Amino acid sequence: MLAATIAALPFKIPVAHLHGGESTEGLIDEAIRHSITKMSHIHFTSTEFYRERVMRMGENPKLVYNTGSVSLDNLESEASLSKDQLEKELDFKLEEKCLLATLHPVTLEFENTRWHAQQWLKAIACANIQTIVTYPNADTHGSIIIEEIKKAAAENKNIKIVMNLGKKRYFSMMKYCQAMVGNSSSGIIESASFKLPVINIGNRQRGRIHSFNVIDVGHSYEEIEMGIKTALSSEFKESLKDLKNPYVNGIASKKMVDILETVPLNLQLIEKKFYDGL
Repeated sequence: MLAATIAALPFKIPVAHLHGGESTEGLIDEAIRHSITKMSHIHFTSTEFYRERVMRMGENPKLVYNTGSVSLDNLESEASLSKDQLEKELDFKLEEKCLLATLHPVTLEFENTRWHAQQWLKAIACANIQTIVTYPNADTHGSIIIEEIKKAAAENKNIKIVMNLGKKRYFSMMKYCQAMVGNSSSGIIESASFKLPVINIGNRQRGRIHSFNVIDVGHSYEEIEMGIKTALSSEFKESLKDLKNPYVNGIASKKMVDILETVPLNLQLIEKKFYDGL
């Protein structure tokens, strides 16, 4: 995203930026995201709080819109696989209780990646229930997490590795699992729409707005294990029955298209001024 934005800059190509104003304090993304904000001309934020933050960065209030997260627009259709269909595609049965687990590297703490992965997998082993584990992304030392996942799966029959579920299977899995454990942004943004308990590990998503379905824990296996126990308790699940997703604000994609159809793409848009006082 940063490369595309930089490439557009000298050619006066206007840029519309999604999810500006958000914070992920444990990642290099933090600096990249805010850099893109300052090089962009139209802003589509996922919550009103983030809209206000983008305006405090000096962006034109008339060009900063709270549309909600576009990833939630088609969530119902994306999570449309029945349990039987999902099991057929995965080629294994989902047990009555199962976890969905994804751990990405924390890029500002990449030297601790192996320990992070080992603690996460040890807590999963202690939970002693079926766990569908997906591979991490390509961030620094992601290969180390893959090594640890393979070792853990060889020793623990409860761990089922699926390298990449894909969007439809991933969101469908969120419907049928009892909790998520890891540090994926899906545990922050999409999970609330499923009223799904989430054990959010470490600093990767620190600073992001989330609903009270998210249980923040450190990296030690004791904290993660306690988080899993809390998430699976009937009391905690009962507390989520009226949960609302803070990233929903109507149909985000339609709002974005409607706005883009009305904003003049001219030199006045490209010549940015810093707006003070917000």
